[in-house]
Parts: sequence; C-alpha cells; structure tokens
Amino acid sequence: MVLKNFILILFLFLESTFLVAQSSDIDSALRKIANEKDDNHRIDLILQLFSATQESNPMLDMQNAQKLLLQSQNNKDKIGEAAALGEMGYNYWSFGNTVKHLEYDIRALAIAEETGNKKVIALSKNFLAHNYSFTSNPDYRKAIKLYQEADAAAIEGKSEILQSWALMNLGSTYHSMGQLDSALMYTQKTYELINRIKYSQYLSYVLTQFGDLHEKMGNASLALNYYSLAVKEAAEAHAYRFLSLAYRSLAYFYKKKNQVDSASLYARKAITSVQNTPFTYIMVAEPAQLLLEIYKDKNSDSAFKYSEVYRIANDSLYNARNVQQAQTLTFENELRQQQVTEEKIKAGEQRKQNIQYALLALGIIIFIILFLLLSRSFITNTKWIEFFGVVALLLVFEFLNLLLHPFLERITNHSPVLMLLVLVCIAALLVPLHHKLQKWALAKLVEKNKKIRLAAAKKTIEQLSEKI
Repeated sequence: MVLKNFILILFLFLESTFLVAQSSDIDSALRKIANEKDDNHRIDLILQLFSATQESNPMLDMQNAQKLLLQSQNNKDKIGEAAALGEMGYNYWSFGNTVKHLEYDIRALAIAEETGNKKVIALSKNFLAHNYSFTSNPDYRKAIKLYQEADAAAIEGKSEILQSWALMNLGSTYHSMGQLDSALMYTQKTYELINRIKYSQYLSYVLTQFGDLHEKMGNASLALNYYSLAVKEAAEAHAYRFLSLAYRSLAYFYKKKNQVDSASLYARKAITSVQNTPFTYIMVAEPAQLLLEIYKDKNSDSAFKYSEVYRIANDSLYNARNVQQAQTLTFENELRQQQVTEEKIKAGEQRKQNIQYALLALGIIIFIILFLLLSRSFITNTKWIEFFGVVALLLVFEFLNLLLHPFLERITNHSPVLMLLVLVCIAALLVPLHHKLQKWALAKLVEKNKKIRLAAAKKTIEQLSEKI
C-alpha cells in the first residue's frame, strides 16, 4: 500500500513537472511570436507552435490557440489573430462541432484577407475548405475551389508547408469523390513535395492515403506496402492518431478480403494504438464498430465486449466534447470581458480627447468674443456677438455632457429618460445664464462702438478745423 501511494505521488509529481515545463515552452514560443516583426517569419513561428500539438493533443492545441488569440488581440496583430481563429476552428472540427468550426474559419479568413498576407490567407482557406470536404454533408465543388486558392496563395507566399497541406487535402477530397486518378495525382505531388522539403508531419497520413487509393484501384500488393510504410512511419514518429488510421485501413482491407482474423487483429491494434492518448475518444469508435460487426454473429462474448467499447467510446466522445465546450465557453466569456474592458478604456480615452477638443474650441470662441469686445480699432456688428454667444453656449453644454456622462450613467443606472431629464435641467440653468452674459456683452459692445464713433467724429472735426 505504501509502495502504491509512493508510485502515485511520484507519477503526479512527474506529471506536474512536465506540465510546468510544457507551459514554460509555450510561453517562450508566444513571446517569440509577439517579438517577431516580420509577418512571414511570425507565421512560421505560429506553425511551429501548432505543429507540436495539432495532431497529437487537440485539447492542448485549443488552449494554445486561445492564448495566441488573446495575445494577438492585445498586440493588434491581425495575422496572429487570423491564425489562432483558424486553429480553433480546426480543433472544433476535431471535436465534431461543425457550427463553431465554420464560424471560426469564416472569421479567420475575413481577418486574413484584411492583412493581404498570402501565407495566412493560404492557412485560413485550407481550414475553411474542411467545412465542405470532411463533413457529413459535403460540397466538394466549394472545397476544391478553396483548396486550389490555398495552393495558389501558398505558392505566392512561398510557403511549401502550406502548399503541401492544400495538395494533400485536394487528394483526400478527390478520393472522397471517387475520382481516383486526380486523387492519386495530388497525393503523389504531396509525397514528392514533403520529401523534398523534409516535412514529415503528415507523411504517415499520405502513405495511408496511397494505400487506400491503390486498394480501390485493385492494386492489393501496392496497398499493403503503403500501409506497412504508414505504420512504420507513424510508430517511429509517435503519431498515434495516424498509426490508428493506418491500422484501421488495414482492418477494412482484410475485411473486404474476408480475412476476418487479420481484420480483427488490425482493428484491435487501431484501438490499442490510441489508448491513454488524447485521441482515444475520437479514434476508437470506428474500429470498435468494425469489431462489433465481425463478432456479432460469431462470438457473443467478443460482440458484447466491443459493443461496450463502442458505447464507452461514444460516451467518452460526448463527455469530452462537453468538457471542451465548457472550457471554450469559459474562454469566450473571458474574451468578451476583456473586450468590454478594452472598449471601456477606449471610450474613456475618446471622452478625454473630446473634452480637450471642446475646451479648445470654447477657448477659441471666448477669445474671439473678448477680442471683439475689447478691440479699440473697429466697430463690431452685434450679430457676431449673438452668433458666437450661441456657439459658446452649445460648446459649454457639450463640455458638461462629456464631463458628466459617466457620472450620470452611474446614478441613473443607464436610464435614457433620467439622463435626458438631467441634461434638460442643465440646459435650463445654462440658457438664462447665457442670456445674461449675452445682454452684458451686447451692452459692452454698444458702449464700445459709441466710443469708437465718438473718437472718429472728434478726429474728423479736428482735421476739418486744421484745414480751415
């Protein structure tokens, strides 16, 4: 018992140490992304960040994408924001939330197109095309158009990695359409490209795709060779999701050949290869269903066992989606709160700026009025004083409105009716004061004009006297 507790404590300690180290690595990667000024290099750093978790741990990948989104919005980095939204959409797709998948991918592409950066446009179009290709209700025409546009943008942006994504997805889409020649052509292009640039993240998937294509084309020996290469590549790279996919393809291959023992062997391997990994709930259901079909008429114990595996996989997938949805809702709430805070700060800064403008304008108007009143050189029309007096009244009212608006919102609890009544009361106080000031100013102006006329008349008389 003591030994068992010790092992448990040791395991928890090692796990916590790993999580701290991993968090530190992610924070370091995010700092590098934030400090990178070159847009294309920043996208490369973002792709590196996601490559570590994109196909190995979708939950962690979602959390990293959320962190990048917050950082990018704070830094007003549209490229990082578009990439983060696209990655979040991709993770929603992994979890089966097709509505959120489409919503986030549309937002990502809209922001990407604002930037005009071809790399991030290629990334966003790749993600968006998944909504029309890898779905229960596909629109292959739209998917192919988007993948082709992603390919062209990747070439223009000089990103061979993103180009390989577009070519690989074109191969998968044509495969789903049953156009095997086109599928084989694009898969071959993908294979040549990723080997040339030594990019192996999706090599096992591409090899499995080769196997599936050759199986459909009747090339059984070639299909088996590609499946074997895919298994080897996935095992060496610890790509458990792709390993499960390769085993699953082998299971279907042997089931079609009526080699039930081999089919059940590889279906079980498809299950065991992702056990205790983040992909357990995603990848187990299909091979478990295949095993259930194999055993349902032959072995009741095995049939019951795999029916339970299938049920548990579906339950786990449902629960995981609920957990992921709860985490995402929490994040979205935090994001909304942050946006509200930022909007309040911006509104406060804007209000301060407007107050400064109002004071500046009021100062200019008061200066003009005083100049007109105090100038001893020319006669001023009373209409000018009346006009500038009205402008000054409006500026004073606007200044008080800007100054008191937050206070009024607080004491009236944002009630438009109460705020209007308070402003009317303020106006009722200002208007009589304005009339008094205007009357005083006009009296001063008339007196000043009389003095100027009198001085002018005296000067004229003196000039005439000198001539006589």
